Amino acid sequence: MARKQGSHSEITGPRVLEAALRLIARHGYAAVSMRQIAAEVGVQAGALYNYTPDKQSLLFDLMRHHMVELLDALAEADLTGDALSRLKGFTQFHIRFHLPRSDQVFVSYMELRNLVPQNFTAIETMRREYEDALENILRAGEAEGVFAVPDTRVATMALIAMLTGLSHWYREGGRLAMPVIEQIYWDLVRKSVAV
Repeated sequence: MARKQGSHSEITGPRVLEAALRLIARHGYAAVSMRQIAAEVGVQAGALYNYTPDKQSLLFDLMRHHMVELLDALAEADLTGDALSRLKGFTQFHIRFHLPRSDQVFVSYMELRNLVPQNFTAIETMRREYEDALENILRAGEAEGVFAVPDTRVATMALIAMLTGLSHWYREGGRLAMPVIEQIYWDLVRKSVAV
């Protein structure tokens, strides 16, 4: 069968990833088949294997892409100054990066259990790098005498979970504007680690 018009790899490859992301975020990894992804893209199921070896690779590619974007953006973020300034910068960065990417956030956090061990380790290593950035800020704040947390690792995980949770419930046009929500979250973060 001839390749469908417009199904060039530079066009169809990204469309496969977009369709997989959308379907997995909506229905969950286990419930989505390669046939469904193909139908969403508008190609034959067998044609998907021109773009990915299997569904596991698709999931891993989605998560890896999200983490690479996150770490690259973090490297460019302005997280300078004292620990309190850096913590505020991290809080704002996390919210502003994750909020417009609710599907990526959902898949990256909720579908980790579906990665094979090798892929899980690769994603977990990248996540740890991100988490370490926040933990280093908390440690600096303790050294400066402005933060007091019983355990920096637990505090790191709790803060990230709280900040990430925003992308699960916030909807634009809701009762509170984003700048107000961001300020509320910053107050919650600051008070949770304050001396």
